[in-house]
Amino acid sequence: MPLINVKLIEGVFDEADKAEIVTRLTDAMVAIEGEAMRSVTWVVIDEVKSGHWALGGKPLTAAEVRALRRGRAAA
Repeated sequence: MPLINVKLIEGVFDEADKAEIVTRLTDAMVAIEGEAMRSVTWVVIDEVKSGHWALGGKPLTAAEVRALRRGRAAA
């Protein structure tokens, strides 16, 4: 029974985005392991508070990640 754990910074992805993440990750697992795995594939989304996730020693904020999604650095 696959368990896919996804961590996201809170406030970046809306409910539709998260639903798409769940669907596409489940589809990816099914593509690898076969259709029988669909009903037993778990996807868990954990949201981390803005600023409580760091990369290279620098905390990331929701605003910075939203800017990255738009293809540019935050102001």
